[in-house]
Amino acid sequence: MPGRQRANTESVDNYLKAILALGGAEQVGRVPSKLLADHLEVAPASVTNMLQKLAGAAAPLVEYERHRGVRLSASGKRRALEVVRHHRLIETFLYEILDYPLDEVHEEAERLEHFISERFEERIAAKLGHPTTDPHGHAIPTLEGEMAAQGSMRLTDVVQDGTFTIESVSDRDSGNVRLIEACGMTPGARLRVRKNLAEQTYSVSVGRSLQEFDLSRDVAGDVRILPETK
Repeated sequence: MPGRQRANTESVDNYLKAILALGGAEQVGRVPSKLLADHLEVAPASVTNMLQKLAGAAAPLVEYERHRGVRLSASGKRRALEVVRHHRLIETFLYEILDYPLDEVHEEAERLEHFISERFEERIAAKLGHPTTDPHGHAIPTLEGEMAAQGSMRLTDVVQDGTFTIESVSDRDSGNVRLIEACGMTPGARLRVRKNLAEQTYSVSVGRSLQEFDLSRDVAGDVRILPETK
């Protein structure tokens, strides 16, 4: 694949993934362009140009209206879910089969996700036993393009102290991933949370451990939790 075409493919896929992440799998509402620009860390003008191209293509990948935001078209959503499936299968393969550290799998998957063949995807899924979640706890879309709904909340949204179950950990910041993993906070683990209003930090302990860790708001925001079931 020529370098320019490859770069364009990556850029388009990254936009589609970001719109999916910000707008949710149902794509009911629209994602503001400013929010998309902040997420991708690109200039608002660049976002506008790209969205106009994606909306104006022969087979539009997005529905875009200036000042009203953007959402994925049916074909755009299919492609976004396909790339997310690639990404999360690759992360799982790197972690479980190749013994990559958890904080390194995201960057490797970012490089590989756009270009693996359907046959390679099938072989990875079969080798892993067709997993439904990746090492971070994120749902892996099915081959048919379906993804389980997210019913969790961010740790930073906790109103009252209590006990929760960790659903997933964001993979976007490798430093936060290392810190969270060092605290023993993994998907499925039981987590006791105490909010410190004055310091804007969160004291947490994992499982039966009495040791507490103080998490900044930035780190705590990368952890998604579910209320503990009785």
